[in-house]
Amino acid sequence: MDHITHYCSPLGRMTLVSNGKELTGLWFERQKYSSIAQDSIAHDKDDLPVFQETIRWLNTYFRGEIPDFTPPIRMYGTVFRQMVWEILLTIPYGQTTTYGEIARRVAHEKKVPVMSAQAVGGAVGHNDIALIIPCHRVVGQNGSLTGYAAGLDKKAYLLKMEKDSLERLVKE
Repeated sequence: MDHITHYCSPLGRMTLVSNGKELTGLWFERQKYSSIAQDSIAHDKDDLPVFQETIRWLNTYFRGEIPDFTPPIRMYGTVFRQMVWEILLTIPYGQTTTYGEIARRVAHEKKVPVMSAQAVGGAVGHNDIALIIPCHRVVGQNGSLTGYAAGLDKKAYLLKMEKDSLERLVKE
C-alpha cells in the first residue's frame, strides 16, 4: 500500500507518494498524467523518512540551492520510459537538453538508427517524479518551452530559478 503527504511549494501544492521506503510519485496539484491511484493510497503518513528527505530536498531546491543528495526513488514504467527518465537524471542543474538529443541518446543506447523525439516527449511527459527527475529541463529543438505536464508557466519559473541561482553562485 502506498502512502501520501503534501508539500506547499512556491508554485502550489505538491503530492508526494511513497511505497514506504522510496518516493514513487511527486506531482504538482492538477498536473496532467499523475498516475496516483486514490484507492490504493493509505492515509497521510508525513513522518516517513523518505518524505522527510524529499521535503528537505524540495526546501533546498526552492531556496535556489543545488541539492547535493537525492532521496530514494522508484520509477515505475516501461523499459523505454525508464531509459528516458535515467537520461533526465543526467541533465545538470541549470542546463537544458532537447527531446531530439534525448532521442539520439536512446537510439545510441538501443543500437537503433533513429528514435522518435515524439516518443521521448511522451515518456518525459509521463515522469511521475517531478523536479527530482528533471523533466522541466527538456526543451524544443529551437530552445522553445514546449510540453510540461504541470504547465509552461511552472517550467519557465523553474528554469529561470535554476539559471538565476547558478549566476548567483558564480558571483560568490
